[in-house]
Amino acid sequence: MSRAVILTMVPDKGQGLKIARCLVEERLAACVNVIDKATSVYRWQNKVCEEEEYLLVIKTEAANFDEIRDRIFKLHDYELPEVIMFHIDKGDDEYLAWITANS
Repeated sequence: MSRAVILTMVPDKGQGLKIARCLVEERLAACVNVIDKATSVYRWQNKVCEEEEYLLVIKTEAANFDEIRDRIFKLHDYELPEVIMFHIDKGDDEYLAWITANS
């Protein structure tokens, strides 16, 4: 099994919790952390923007990426949400097994 962490940013805590609950309830993710208020500086439509956002850290099986991306796009307010995945190369065996069993 290949476990992964998927990251996305959301504009507010309510939307973050909505996405988190959906992913966990549908067993697409074992756990989603909703991390309070990061400041993002980015370029969008030729303009430099600065916004407070919430970070979602999604622990899952890598095979779930496409379905998670689709759910995020459906539930997200942004025109182009960030959805990026990092593979977990190492971790505690019991924790990794828990991710597999719950996503």
